[in-house]
Amino acid sequence: MTWELLSKYEIISSFIFSSPSKIIKCLYDLHISNNLWIHIWVTLKEILIAFGLGTLIGFTVAIIFYTVPTLKKIFDPFLTLINSLPKVSLGPLLIIWLGANMKSIIVMSLLINTIVTLISIYNGLINTDPYKIKLLKSFKATKYQLLTKLVLPHNKETIISSLKLNISMSLIGAIVIWGE
Repeated sequence: MTWELLSKYEIISSFIFSSPSKIIKCLYDLHISNNLWIHIWVTLKEILIAFGLGTLIGFTVAIIFYTVPTLKKIFDPFLTLINSLPKVSLGPLLIIWLGANMKSIIVMSLLINTIVTLISIYNGLINTDPYKIKLLKSFKATKYQLLTKLVLPHNKETIISSLKLNISMSLIGAIVIWGE
């Protein structure tokens, strides 16, 4: 109600902030023209593709970094650089390079969600209880057994939390490009 009144009396710019009545009218017009569900499906598909790829890439690279710490040391400065970039500002460049299509939306979502997934899962993996790791090593556990029997099960909450964060980052990435 307040938002509508602020927009109606031009206290806030209705061009920038829109208004609830304009949003409802737009949704109604899309529904009448049978375009609403098409737009929802395309956006959902972009989000799910970016979510799946970002999760797969981030999880895989986190495990690789955990098992080969030298690689983590080599790529850490680059990850820090990529993570510190204002990814939203890359939106116009992605549209120029890839076109205003599904590919640019998925790449933007991947830029946003993959690094977050990688960092959060990797931090969970390296914070596994060192005494439990020593215990399993004393029983001659292999690296694979350590990873599959201790480290991954110990971090299931971290992985699930990362998935929750990843889906929201994928949505943000899809909306950022869509709004450009």
